Amino acid sequence: MNVIENQTVVVGMSGGVDSSVSAAVLKEQGYRVIGLFMKNWEEQDEQGVCQASKEYEDVVRVCEKLAIPYYSVNFVKEYQEQVFAHFLHDYQSGYTPNPDILCNREIKFKTLLEKALALGADYLATGHYCQVGRKENELCLLKGVDINKDQSYFLYTLKASVLSKVLFPVGGIPKAEVRKIAHKYDLSTAEKKDSTGICFIGERNFRQFLSQHLHFQPGNFETLNGKVVGRHLGIGHYTIGQRKGMGLGGPGEAWFVVGKDISRNVIFVEQGTRHPALYSDNLTATELSWVSPLGPPKMPFRCKSKVRYRQPDQECLITSIEGDKVVVEFAVPQRAVTPRQSIVFYDGEICFGGGMIIAAGPSYYELGRSLPDLVSP
Repeated sequence: MNVIENQTVVVGMSGGVDSSVSAAVLKEQGYRVIGLFMKNWEEQDEQGVCQASKEYEDVVRVCEKLAIPYYSVNFVKEYQEQVFAHFLHDYQSGYTPNPDILCNREIKFKTLLEKALALGADYLATGHYCQVGRKENELCLLKGVDINKDQSYFLYTLKASVLSKVLFPVGGIPKAEVRKIAHKYDLSTAEKKDSTGICFIGERNFRQFLSQHLHFQPGNFETLNGKVVGRHLGIGHYTIGQRKGMGLGGPGEAWFVVGKDISRNVIFVEQGTRHPALYSDNLTATELSWVSPLGPPKMPFRCKSKVRYRQPDQECLITSIEGDKVVVEFAVPQRAVTPRQSIVFYDGEICFGGGMIIAAGPSYYELGRSLPDLVSP
């Protein structure tokens, strides 16, 4: 008997096409497959419909079509305590975090993984667009084949020990092919729209959602020389580099958020997408996480990195690590480096770790320097 036929895989199923195809592919390969729906959020929409219930209905249809068993687990309490509470704290403090990285670390690849193993599974599989590979006989996290869908940025906190128990069935498949596979198996999710944004918010207005949980104080939009040019609705509603949604008009170029003074509840704005206040050559990050059990590479280390999802890889130099802090210098000035968002490091296709940005280096405005012509917005 094939070794695979003796192995059980629990597939974390969201009700989307990627996890649906993951289950189909694994069954075709000969694994014993179990679908497991994870409920993280309890809230009804204006029509009294719970979105999680609708997603679970799609999971049921897919699992019954594939003739695999399925279960539902409730992690609402864990999600509230380990992800959402931190999300609210950061926003209340004036930052603009993305909770997906924390959700992956604490919920999907910890709590859900533990549940899968408790059910007797050999592996947990998800529909993430990334891959598990080996370098020098050591497990490593790789980018997904479809570079437009690659999700390794959100998974840099996974350790090699976790990767040994994880499968990413669609990581080596282009998205267009994933939909073809879904049609091949006549899955009800084949043409289902991809989910976007933060999972517990869905298609709702983000500002309205925040206002239900947090109370921000209005304050001033100020230029860097102290001129008041408008009023903002709350410091947590705006992020570095933001252009839309500020209500600032008038002559000249568009206005952009270039900084915050959280203690004064002031948001700094300037005009022009290439304003030097938006650019810096370096940053400091903390809360470092390395995939390899050997920890960080030897310093100094040249590699590439992203300071936001979907950003093209940027050449950089990790100059030093002191305790849990890393200093990163870039070959090209970086735009809108934002505290409490992540920088993720790459060596070719390998994602080897990352950290949480705590501060950008001095901006070109602070240094009194002109932005190089080669830098694009």
